[in-house]
Amino acid sequence: MNINHHTPQPEWSTGIGDCGDCPTTCLITCCFPCVTFGQIAEVLDEGKSSCAAQGFIYGALMMVSCHWLYACMFREKLQAKYGLPSDPCNDCCVHFCCDPCALCQEHEELRRRGLDPSKGWIGPPNAPPRMPPSMQ
Repeated sequence: MNINHHTPQPEWSTGIGDCGDCPTTCLITCCFPCVTFGQIAEVLDEGKSSCAAQGFIYGALMMVSCHWLYACMFREKLQAKYGLPSDPCNDCCVHFCCDPCALCQEHEELRRRGLDPSKGWIGPPNAPPRMPPSMQ
């Protein structure tokens, strides 16, 4: 007996145009995309880079219209981490055509997976809180 078992592919928890799910993130992203990008990058780098540093790099690249290439690399990192498809098209195309929508989608994806980028990197979901060295 040959039964085809297909493992369902993980999907994005929101669509590329679902910016209305979190109006605060949408507003911040439209006015200050460096902030949203910095938050996403800090969480995806697991605290190895800061929100401020990543936001500064993104802002500097915005001045020469190359920010979408940098953001594309982090979208690919997010997809690799959770096995997400390139949807609705190639990652760089998504950031080139609608960077704010892509940032909102990535921010919401992390939030729904228990990693709220607006709070910064605090460790993996359900991890015990970090204690300062003096309190251990």
